[in-house]
Amino acid sequence: MPSFCLFPTPIGRCALVWRGERIIGAQLPEPDEDTARRRLARRFPQASEATPPAFVEAAITDIVALLAGEARDLSHLPVDLDAVPAFERRVYEVALSIPPGETMTYGAVAARLGQPGAARAVGVALGRNPVPIIVPCHRVLAAGGRTGGFSAEGGVETKLRLLTIERARTDAFPGLFGALPLVARPSRAE
Repeated sequence: MPSFCLFPTPIGRCALVWRGERIIGAQLPEPDEDTARRRLARRFPQASEATPPAFVEAAITDIVALLAGEARDLSHLPVDLDAVPAFERRVYEVALSIPPGETMTYGAVAARLGQPGAARAVGVALGRNPVPIIVPCHRVLAAGGRTGGFSAEGGVETKLRLLTIERARTDAFPGLFGALPLVARPSRAE
């Protein structure tokens, strides 16, 4: 049976869910504990609250530090993606290769998978990510540096907040607005 714990971060209450020695779920920040518990109960109704083991405590420390603005790479954390379909696992492997502060487009992820026409399928896979922030789906953007969608609480605003915390750039060649935080940049029409 899976276990979970809630924990505070600088931008809200997060949660991790684990079974055995691997993390099977992560919940991005919610505004308060009640909201976090309700969402967690919908996603993992069989999970029970427990004291986190050492590997979960280490993951919490890294997540809190990242959300406080420290450079942290979470790709080393032990996650269980065995129940995830093969295509989605491949998408998550590419997302895990994107370092903090960098971004990639849905189309670039699809091309890296050898399926250049699968940008929408990549977006669907990222929307189903069971361990957001650990598998950094927020680092994958729409064409032209647009944010695209984000299924976590707060939607695109949360995605922009995470990218701003990581000091991510969306332009390969920053111009006049390249040094501005993502939330302050003017939008581009395509």
